[in-house]
Amino acid sequence: MKYYFYAVACLLVLNVSCTMKKEKTSSESKESEVKLITLDPGHFHAALVQKISYPGVSKDVYVYSPGGADLDEHLKKIEEYNTRPDDPTGWNEIVYTGADFLEKMLTEKKGNVMVTAGNNGKKTAYIKQALSAGIHVLADKPMAINTSDFEQLKECFSIAEQKGILLYDIMTERFEITTMLQKEFSLLPAVFGEQQKGSPEDPGIVKESVHHFFKTVSGKPLIRPAWFFDVNQQGEGVVDVTTHLVDLVQWECFPEQIINYQTDIELVDANHWTTAMSADQFKEVTGLEAYPDYLKQNVANDSLYVYANGDIYYKIRGVNAKVSVIWNYTYPEGGGDTHYSIMKGSKAHLIIEQGKEQNYKPVLFIKATGTDTEAFEKDLQSSLKTITDKYPGIELKKSEKDKWEVVVPAKYRYGHEAHFGQVTENFLKYRKEGSLPAWEVPNMLAKYYVTTQALEIAKNKTK
Repeated sequence: MKYYFYAVACLLVLNVSCTMKKEKTSSESKESEVKLITLDPGHFHAALVQKISYPGVSKDVYVYSPGGADLDEHLKKIEEYNTRPDDPTGWNEIVYTGADFLEKMLTEKKGNVMVTAGNNGKKTAYIKQALSAGIHVLADKPMAINTSDFEQLKECFSIAEQKGILLYDIMTERFEITTMLQKEFSLLPAVFGEQQKGSPEDPGIVKESVHHFFKTVSGKPLIRPAWFFDVNQQGEGVVDVTTHLVDLVQWECFPEQIINYQTDIELVDANHWTTAMSADQFKEVTGLEAYPDYLKQNVANDSLYVYANGDIYYKIRGVNAKVSVIWNYTYPEGGGDTHYSIMKGSKAHLIIEQGKEQNYKPVLFIKATGTDTEAFEKDLQSSLKTITDKYPGIELKKSEKDKWEVVVPAKYRYGHEAHFGQVTENFLKYRKEGSLPAWEVPNMLAKYYVTTQALEIAKNKTK
């Protein structure tokens, strides 16, 4: 009989232990679940983060906004993702609107990851307050649009480090296949040789981007808020889209290496200029009948002039780099935003083109720089296996005596909108691991140092 009571007692202890373990596991699971907060969504990039669903991320998303057209557009896009026939997302947007939306978010702390994509004039301050409250931040670029913001951004990274949380910006262009392959081929010494340092007049690496005010997103015409055309709120082109380009220079030339902006970067020159937009065009892209008061100082002869364009010349560890951005009103039929890039190696140039001849789709070319093209072709073909091991199906097609096109299967062309999900998946992985790669934070600082310092140079030249 005593053995019977002993066995029962053991079973009771085991049952209590298992129950406690289950409760602990359930509690830990609840704490590790990601709950998104969307703060003051004013740019369609905020919605693109939610174009897909993610394992371990709650369907409840807490939105804090002052209300108005920006919020309406955001919620409309989320609803489209929720109700599409193929792979609907099922997000549940829990919305708070009011003048105290920021304070409400900070006091309620309903989520643990804040997504911010909107008015860039407010963004750095939003980031700092969210981090101070212990909330991770996934931010659309740019996180800083002037030197004052840059100083505040340095504080933001210090706060994140002290609290053990993450601050990360959304660098979608790292997931564009021709850029990824440009980087991969540059790592093959037999093909690329060594990165050439170049000169300010003939840089070793160039990245140029052409964008458009009026375009379609998710198959529908994009309505932009009026503040998008105010450089005090959106930022000039030289501190906006160039963020991606400066990031790619670092990411491709010095992969997974820490860049110290104080010792590794030297600004050489920078310029900025305007894009003109008629009153009718402004109405088409914003839906507004008239220019708001804050834009009228930039209106002449009924056209709005926006400092949307710029270029930056700088040295990074001795390599001369040039990045530039151009904004047109809209693209030609069949076109879209375009990208051009060249990395100059001692054996070959790696060139991305995206013009009419490429049907406005990015195509990577490899152009030999030497005279013995037969020997180069043998090295190129023998090195290709390194690429195809990682990207099966990649092929080479000779287009000229000394030039080859890299043929990319359609399965690798996900499209710009899909890249937001890929960045978010990376961020969620880093959050689970508890840290970013060691090079990410210093390289984000280096990136924003380049763009904000370039703006100062450009503005001083046009005073």
